Amino acid sequence: MIFVTSATGGVSYVSPEWCTFTGQAASDAVEHGWFERVHPDDRETAVTFLRSARDQQSEYSLRLRLRRADGSYAWVLIGAIPSYGPPDHTFLGYLGSLTEISTSGSEPLTAYGTLARFVPPPMNATTPPGSTLELVADHLLMAHGLIEQDHAHEMLPVLQQA
Repeated sequence: MIFVTSATGGVSYVSPEWCTFTGQAASDAVEHGWFERVHPDDRETAVTFLRSARDQQSEYSLRLRLRRADGSYAWVLIGAIPSYGPPDHTFLGYLGSLTEISTSGSEPLTAYGTLARFVPPPMNATTPPGSTLELVADHLLMAHGLIEQDHAHEMLPVLQQA
């Protein structure tokens, strides 16, 4: 499952796999609606942690329980990296993924997160320094790939209302 957030931390896109896994419509997951699917005991940890990650614009990993479409809970690992764009390397939000994890171990799991300092990779050697057009093109190509692959056009009405 993949997701995209805005610079303020609100979810702007979830993949169709999110909808299948959680039973939540994509339009209901936007902004902070996805928290409805987080286990009540994990919500405060998640909110506090994600606020800190956003404030630091740091990549992160977060483990928590997510309610499935059938009402049961599954442990998931959420990982996200910040996205930057022009002008001036502006923080755009996060691109992330969620993966269900096994709970077969003998120790009980708890919700937790880890922050790490993220340093964006250097630009391609063939890209002239400060090429805003190249940065925009890279983001557009990535977005187009996500839209085509994950049927993101279904989110257009939600984005247009935002």
